[in-house]
Amino acid sequence: MFTAATVFSALELGFIYALVAMALFLSFRILNIADMSTDGTFTLGCAVSATAAVAGHPVLGLFLAIAAGAAAGFVTAFLQTRLGVPSILAGIITNTGLYTVNLAVMGFSSNVPMLKTQTIFTAVQTFFGDAFPYKLLVAAVITIVVCLLLILFLGTRMGLSIRATGDNPDMVRASSINTAFTITIGLCISNAMTSLSGAVLAQYQKSADINLGTGMVVIGLASLIIGETLFGRGGMWTKAVAAVAGSVIYRFIIALALRANVPSECLKLISAVIVALAIAAPAIQSRAAFRRRRSHAEKEGARRA
Repeated sequence: MFTAATVFSALELGFIYALVAMALFLSFRILNIADMSTDGTFTLGCAVSATAAVAGHPVLGLFLAIAAGAAAGFVTAFLQTRLGVPSILAGIITNTGLYTVNLAVMGFSSNVPMLKTQTIFTAVQTFFGDAFPYKLLVAAVITIVVCLLLILFLGTRMGLSIRATGDNPDMVRASSINTAFTITIGLCISNAMTSLSGAVLAQYQKSADINLGTGMVVIGLASLIIGETLFGRGGMWTKAVAAVAGSVIYRFIIALALRANVPSECLKLISAVIVALAIAAPAIQSRAAFRRRRSHAEKEGARRA
């Protein structure tokens, strides 16, 4: 069904987009905040990484993208915690402003080509050779390292404070913990991971485009919810691994759709349907179980009668 090239491509993109799924896991699941700045932050990472790579600094571009993403997260958190803007609107405002920022980073051009540019992938290719799956290695190593660091961070005192803020902010305030600070740290880390994902993708495909982040929040949510639906909601390790696995599975679903000659213009619709079905899965299962119990009870009643 899948060729080797298709499998490797799905795995590579799955690991790259897994960073967005983990970012939404932190903001959406742990902090209970719908961060709508994801699309703009992803493009910001693409723009910063591509610009730095063209200037001859591909590795530095990744770290600059992380810093830029954290700055975008700080703006969203500032609007929410200091100016009283609702979380969804704060993300939308940041996302809107980032469009101009992203254009400015790319020299007010809608795209940055990198066909002859040295990237982190070409550097590893030079070391291991063309026959080695160097793209998969780079994408997997970056994602696994970030996943491990995220899990370790969430086990620290600050990480536990962030988790408690999402669970019960009133209790956290009563414990003399500054919820504005924990929300700010959480959103900075979340947006940094999203920006890193865009940075890696730009160097992976050797181009950055102003529209690369469009619909990224839907893709991230689809990956996150697929992982949670299939692997359940266990401990922190399980949840983080589920986000990564959900991203890989999502890319295989998209690859399967492309193999079935589904037009690429329909992929966003497929993503939306996947998210809707994944979110509705528990309710559908509950209703199906209720109908089975009712049918069984009716049969038992008829048998006794």
